[in-house]
Amino acid sequence: MPEVLKRPLSKAKVRQDLSEVRERVSSIIEDIRSRGDSAIREYSATFDNWSPESFRLSADEISRIVATLPDQVIEDIEFVQRQVRNFAQRQRDSMLDVEVETMPGVRLGHRHIPVTAAGAYVPGGRYPLTASAHMTIVTAKVAGVSRVAACTPPIRGEIPAATVAAMHLAGADEIYLLGGVQAVSALAIGTETIDRVDLIAGPGNAYVAEAKRQLFGEVGIDLFAGPTEILVIADETADAFVVAVDLLSQAEHGPDSPAVLVTTSRRIGVEVLAHIDALLPGMPTKDLAGPTWHDHGQIVVVDSIEEAFTVADGYASEHVEVLTANPRQALDAMHDYGALFLGEGTCVSYGDKVIGTNHVLPTRGAARYTGGLWVGKYLKTVTYQEVTDPAASARLGEVCGRAARVELFEGHARAGDVRAAKFGGAPLPWDTRPSVAAEL
Repeated sequence: MPEVLKRPLSKAKVRQDLSEVRERVSSIIEDIRSRGDSAIREYSATFDNWSPESFRLSADEISRIVATLPDQVIEDIEFVQRQVRNFAQRQRDSMLDVEVETMPGVRLGHRHIPVTAAGAYVPGGRYPLTASAHMTIVTAKVAGVSRVAACTPPIRGEIPAATVAAMHLAGADEIYLLGGVQAVSALAIGTETIDRVDLIAGPGNAYVAEAKRQLFGEVGIDLFAGPTEILVIADETADAFVVAVDLLSQAEHGPDSPAVLVTTSRRIGVEVLAHIDALLPGMPTKDLAGPTWHDHGQIVVVDSIEEAFTVADGYASEHVEVLTANPRQALDAMHDYGALFLGEGTCVSYGDKVIGTNHVLPTRGAARYTGGLWVGKYLKTVTYQEVTDPAASARLGEVCGRAARVELFEGHARAGDVRAAKFGGAPLPWDTRPSVAAEL
């Protein structure tokens, strides 16, 4: 029976918070749908203290912004984007078009076609999340998306220069300094100055995630990527200090980011609690990490590593760090997670910032049914069919006629009958075509 050393905020309070988010997001979306750019401008001024003449940056503005950055920042952005691009290209290369002849003269195939226009949401607000530009824009361009419109909010009324540079270097075709629900709504619905897109990708806070949820169907989305989550699986061989540091590394996203430890060692659990208490006062981001850990931090002690994997799957967490004697065991033992980080040499922060896999990952249990953002999310796998052999068409027509009539679809059946008659000589008892000779 698992022992809980630390519990999170009550689920009732979380449900109440989500209900309030849903109502607020719904009203903003409908206002933007009704008033377009004027509503966008009002929300941007209210939430971000930002109301420029144009939300879209011109080429000259982008050049000036990029020029303000140190060479080292640009070099680091380019390094990380190479990692993301290389891995995304390997993913794209693994997706092959297919064509197979299933019967003589019957060809079936599928092709992977990129969406025409994608929206990339790059969060900002508290932090300039340059890495999200790499993950959303670079990946879209590797997929072959011809138009990528990217949005990021100003930070305390200022332009996030590093984020703009990352968006530009990633290949964004349009860059807008616009954030939150208003940005997602503009991309999904379209306004007088922002053309709508076919799919929106990117992480965000609870409001951004809820906006994507409500707009899904009207626009495609990558997945529900809301507030970040970390779950660490640790056995008695783990370094409790490393575990504590890694839990707080994600808690600083705040204010609603679950940070969970599942451990087979009560000693590790107790030591992690002590380390977190000691680390928090000295963290520059303690104002976010502290309340987040207090409200959403959890420590669960289990009896075995097998139970640890089962408990972890129950959370279906976005990030799962495996700090055990045999971390690769998790590859076979687990199936509900956004991404695995195996061993002490690997950390969630690597995935977030530099290693090359995509950091836009499922949250709030969505890992039970989807993986994270990857090049395939920007592609539509579409099929085609071609029948060139008359005998094959006649055979298919006969079977189609019988199968459709079982389902009482007479029109479908007749489409098959026509081909059975034309290509195979089968009688067509319902033929009511008038005689051309009679009309003449």
